[in-house]
Amino acid sequence: MMRIVLVDDHVLFRKGLAALLATRNDLQVIAEANDGLEAINAAREFLPDLILMDINMPKCDGLEATRRIKKELPHIKIVMLTASVEDQNLFDAIKIGAQGYLLKDLEPYQLFDLLESISRGESPLSGAIATKILMEFNRPEHVTDTENDFVEELTDREVEILQAITKGLTNKEIASSFSISENTVKIHLRNILEKLHLKNRIQAAVYAIKQGMVDKNSPSI
Repeated sequence: MMRIVLVDDHVLFRKGLAALLATRNDLQVIAEANDGLEAINAAREFLPDLILMDINMPKCDGLEATRRIKKELPHIKIVMLTASVEDQNLFDAIKIGAQGYLLKDLEPYQLFDLLESISRGESPLSGAIATKILMEFNRPEHVTDTENDFVEELTDREVEILQAITKGLTNKEIASSFSISENTVKIHLRNILEKLHLKNRIQAAVYAIKQGMVDKNSPSI
């Protein structure tokens, strides 16, 4: 059972989403919030597994709420669920540690699939958002000497795992591809994040793309 807090100032959308999630016996909406300040209080009171967070809200927007929640309660997963396709919102969300970035035009089955991926420790992105990341970070000018130093610290297997992450492979699929256990994949991923000073899979995928570690002709994220 995944315990979820919904944060959105549009009541009709929020109630509709709550009703949709209630159709699943593995998902439970335990609280709702109308703005970022209410979201922070709900996170403290209910300690949810996941917060689905809108961005543009009164009093305290979703980005600021996410920043404050991740600082105080870093174990809580936060996924932005928004209508905003602004590049700055996307990259700010990634930088402050959001586990995913979804657009509100998702079909219900797509949302359920993405929520299931979160329970497996993955970081979901709407297709349009993945495209934005690829367009932004495939530019060679983003690569710096400092970043190249980090690449040298990764083992060959860690580089292979990182490349697999950018292709959107799940931990199970990566494990199967390299004939290793899922637990070994998780250990490699943890080591990668620690070495690169990153917070989650999305940031790792962005890093790999910036480094030119991905074949631009192959599907990514």
